[in-house]
Amino acid sequence: MKLIDDDDREISEINMTPFVDIILVVLIIFLATATFIVEGKIPLNLPKADNAETREIKEKKVVLTIKKDGTIYINDKKVDISGLQQQLKNLPEKTVVVLRADKDTPFQKIVSVIDLCRGEGLERYTIETTRLE
Repeated sequence: MKLIDDDDREISEINMTPFVDIILVVLIIFLATATFIVEGKIPLNLPKADNAETREIKEKKVVLTIKKDGTIYINDKKVDISGLQQQLKNLPEKTVVVLRADKDTPFQKIVSVIDLCRGEGLERYTIETTRLE
């Protein structure tokens, strides 16, 4: 009479522990990298709108950010009015201007920036807002 040794048996079930470990590591990597993807690096309290929508701009765009204190950024680089005008001169007329302004920014400052853009021939705008909750 021959006894069957435990080592000679076929493996009839899959060990799920390594699979779960790999999935957890991938999840941790995903969560860690997702925190680095940030829309607009300059912190703003954007105005809220009922009909705010997410839309991808496929054309060439320039992002103008105006903080509450009136500080202006063009594509996340701080500029003054004369520096802004100089950089806007180099843009093609079909460029879309994305305006990001803090909700507490004086409206005159926003109008001044739009007027400067129009003076340089930039006529296409979009205003960034957050959805009203």
